[in-house]
Amino acid sequence: MFLFSLLLVVYCGTICGNLLIITLVSTSKNLHTPMYFFISELSISDIFVISEVVPNLLYILLNNGGTITFIDCIIQMYFFCASEAFECFLLAVMSYDRYVAICNPLRYSTIMTRGYCIILSITSWLIGFSLILIHILKTAKLHFCGSNIINHLFCDLVPLIDLACSDTSMIHLVVYIMGIPFVIIPIAIIVVSYTYIILAVLRISSTTGRQKAFSTCSSHLIVVSIFYWTIFSIYVIPSKGLTNTSSKILSLLYSVFTPLINPMIYSLRNKDIIKAVQRTFQKRVIW
Repeated sequence: MFLFSLLLVVYCGTICGNLLIITLVSTSKNLHTPMYFFISELSISDIFVISEVVPNLLYILLNNGGTITFIDCIIQMYFFCASEAFECFLLAVMSYDRYVAICNPLRYSTIMTRGYCIILSITSWLIGFSLILIHILKTAKLHFCGSNIINHLFCDLVPLIDLACSDTSMIHLVVYIMGIPFVIIPIAIIVVSYTYIILAVLRISSTTGRQKAFSTCSSHLIVVSIFYWTIFSIYVIPSKGLTNTSSKILSLLYSVFTPLINPMIYSLRNKDIIKAVQRTFQKRVIW
């Protein structure tokens, strides 16, 4: 019951926090910029990620275990992995946005137009949900003849493959190959973008100017660090090096607590969002 209550509070807090950011970005004119548009997209992704895991997990905790059909397991894994894949590309797009804003400030409004931002967002969604489908179809064709108990919190890639009786070498090969577009390329874009950003910031003469430039990137860097640290811990580091308990804890971090932390990072460290919240509450009080 303690875990149930904790997860229920985290789930409600995550949904409310991310919905608040989406509402503020859509209603506040001061937040109608590319950076906040991508932050709202991140909030949408976080709502998807936690909603694909926590409701079923709450049911399992209430009933001290639970069952799920094979097709429902595959569907849950597909939407969860696709949302995570989209977030990989979105974080890379957000780093590119910060690169243009700091390294090409005079051309920022002409480069990062609303249409271009929408194209980048749609492209990230399409790539994430289409490429993951290849891996999901390969996994669905595996033969399962032994234990049907998944020793995990939800239908994730590694625990499901471990139950397969057929050869899984091709699945592992597909996972490593797909790691190039999903992990390596976004990380490369982030590293290159921030390399140019750091070089540009160091050329700023005033200390205030450097602090202001770094402050616009600090929240994104924190989110990127948390996200990729957990992803690498689960999928890149050999699973044999992790115990079942460690794997479950790390899975909770990136599937449940990361979506909760993201809106906190972007709201508590962002003056524009704090001002938008204050204006919204002031209007409600006056009304």
